[in-house]
Amino acid sequence: MNNIRDLRLQEEILPLFDHTLNSFAKEKLWQMMQSPLGSREAIDFRQHILKGFLAQPKLLEYSYTVMYVYEVHLFFNGKDWELPIKGKNRFRYIASKDVKSQLEGKFNQAILWLYRLLEYYFLRLDLTAFPKAYQKELVRITDFLNEFDLGYYALQVREFGLKAKDMIHLSETLAQLKREKRIARFWEDLFQFEAYLSVAKGIRKQGFVFPSLVQNKIALKGLYHPLLRNPVKNDFELAVPVAVLNGPNMSGKSTFLKALGLCMYLWHLGYAIPAEQAELPIMAHFSIGIDHRDDLQNGYSHFMTEIKHLKAVLEKAKAGEATFAVFDELFSGTNATDALEICQRTILGMSRFKNSFFFISTHLEELRTQTVAQVKTIYVDCNLMEGIPVFTYKVKAGWSDIKVGRILFEKEGLDALLG
Repeated sequence: MNNIRDLRLQEEILPLFDHTLNSFAKEKLWQMMQSPLGSREAIDFRQHILKGFLAQPKLLEYSYTVMYVYEVHLFFNGKDWELPIKGKNRFRYIASKDVKSQLEGKFNQAILWLYRLLEYYFLRLDLTAFPKAYQKELVRITDFLNEFDLGYYALQVREFGLKAKDMIHLSETLAQLKREKRIARFWEDLFQFEAYLSVAKGIRKQGFVFPSLVQNKIALKGLYHPLLRNPVKNDFELAVPVAVLNGPNMSGKSTFLKALGLCMYLWHLGYAIPAEQAELPIMAHFSIGIDHRDDLQNGYSHFMTEIKHLKAVLEKAKAGEATFAVFDELFSGTNATDALEICQRTILGMSRFKNSFFFISTHLEELRTQTVAQVKTIYVDCNLMEGIPVFTYKVKAGWSDIKVGRILFEKEGLDALLG
């Protein structure tokens, strides 16, 4: 149960990490982004891989002519190289002149592209920078490339041109690799390599940091949302199950919740996050409810959709499964009296789930009188300068006393217009 569509992963977050050179690697990247990891071992493993790439700056310059990968991929997965050559004349005869010329062109392209991969990147890898299990995948890529005697054939392509016997030998090599199912494995390994590399490039470009594991606490220093041009960074710590976030409209509550939810999610991908320092726990489930909407397809109003999401979250938490959930303006779809009563009940109940974390933003002023030991109240600060609200976007402990709605109502002269 992961309700994460409000993080807008594909539209907003994927581009931060997408430095892939082809659609195959991009698909791998997208698959990773949709699959949070559920254990310390898995997160450590992913982080170790990404740190291995980041430790080798030259590797981050990985590039090639993009059309080559598609053409070589099509060639290797097709049948053009499967030559029906038999008998003593096989070294002098391939097929018609046109077929030979086309085949030679495809082999030329494949050899030069594979040679670039081997010489410029895979032979220069520091394998010790990666976890041992992933080193095996990298060795598998290198072993595949070495099957082609690329140094010899690259020279042939550049200086002399491939002969009939060269193409026959190359086709026999491909046939053997196909029988061993190593061609498909090579592409899987290579595109996964490129997906990891793409994430590492994104981390370096964005200046993200890797969190460390902590139990029963969320601690973030310099938290920000990466899509903001000049973000205000916040320090935040929570060691109780519930945080109630308040503050005036436009103060930045939703942005703070999105940044927080994004950091928690990226941590569970094994990625670095937009913060200066972080200690985070491992959670089993996520629910990020920020963009309010009705579920028209199922006939639910916004309020009923909230109820359904809340129920799903609480069922996981009550079952003892660590759950991270964000509710922006919870119960705003019902009347104030109902909203206050059920919000109080919700907060009190959530406070009993010691291994989960819940964030609730609200405009219900009456909640400030509710004191629960396992609940922390925070607000996004706003100052008044000559009667004008100035938003600082800084998160502080406590409750906001600023009533921006009334101030702006009067500032725009609506009292006068209404007589």
